[in-house]
Amino acid sequence: MTLNNLVGKTLETITTDKNAIRRLISAAERNIADSKISAVSPENRFDAAYKAIMQIANAALQAKGYRTLTSKPEHHQTMIQSLSKTLGIENDTIILLDAMRKQRNIADYSGDIIPESTVKDCIFQAEKLLQNFNNWLATKTGES
Repeated sequence: MTLNNLVGKTLETITTDKNAIRRLISAAERNIADSKISAVSPENRFDAAYKAIMQIANAALQAKGYRTLTSKPEHHQTMIQSLSKTLGIENDTIILLDAMRKQRNIADYSGDIIPESTVKDCIFQAEKLLQNFNNWLATKTGES
């Protein structure tokens, strides 16, 4: 399956906007920093790290000329699953990121507590994904 096969179903094509991508990455960096503030609850720290993952996945999609149709259900799942096509992320990592998506939904809709270990895992994954994006961007454009 290619990203183009998803156009009209879960994705739409867009004109790549480097400024929009930079803003998303800057927002992801701020969210990663916020996720490390220990005075904040684990649930909010997890949410900030998860949000960074979504912003990076969104930036990667936009860099390829696509964005999710937010009017369609499962747009977070689409962004995560597209990481194999945008940044070459391995399936094991995508499965882990999708589990974090599910954990976020459970916490948001049931009030479940997020363990500190899960927060740390989410922060680690967000940082790793940001590094992958930056490496991909440097390879693609010669930028760092």
